[in-house]
Amino acid sequence: MKIADYIAFTIDRLPKGYVFTYADLTTEVNQKEAAIKALNRMAASGKIAKLSKGRYYKPESTPFGSLQPNQVQIVKDLLEDDGKSIGYLTGYSVYNQLGLTTQVSNTIQIGKNQVRPSFKRERYTIAFVKQKNIITKENIPLLQILDVVRYIKKIPDASVELSCKRLLAIIKNYTDKEISTLIRLALKYPPATRALLGALLEQLQPFKTVEPLFKSLNPITKYKIEGASKAISTSRKWNIE
Repeated sequence: MKIADYIAFTIDRLPKGYVFTYADLTTEVNQKEAAIKALNRMAASGKIAKLSKGRYYKPESTPFGSLQPNQVQIVKDLLEDDGKSIGYLTGYSVYNQLGLTTQVSNTIQIGKNQVRPSFKRERYTIAFVKQKNIITKENIPLLQILDVVRYIKKIPDASVELSCKRLLAIIKNYTDKEISTLIRLALKYPPATRALLGALLEQLQPFKTVEPLFKSLNPITKYKIEGASKAISTSRKWNIE
């Protein structure tokens, strides 16, 4: 089978919206040039679409036009390397998913240990947020929640009060192990994040220890988070105004 025919056959079996490169289709080094030429011809004919240099996908057609791949597909090369998590969706990318806002942004934010300048990919701006904790598949959902707490004042079309109430509804379903991990991860976040998380946790579990968070804070520092006190009765103890 010719490489062009093999490429077309393989792509035909991929799901719509799946992002791929020539390396996903052939492992033969001497076939690289032929594979790239075949992909470029298919893109030119409209059989596949080009997302960015060397990255393609099968577009899904609807009565309203072709759909873009989902955000995970668009940036999956920045989230995982050889099966290991190296980044995660955060910020604007998860506010809607977590029920914190109805707005959908054209900016995809990614939490990573090593950040880089933002760049464009198709219609999206890819931006990065520094994460000081080690990133694992298991702790990503907790890191996303901590990022929400950190940037709670920046959630579009959402008040701090309502965002706090939504966070309380999410965190109340966490296990004791998840709460312990959340506290441990929070110790590498800024003081205002630790204070707000401590207030949220103490409201939910007044008899559980949040001592590590409380001891990590300067007792005379005040944190300006307007609206938090309307949802959290323990805010004053944590110097949240």
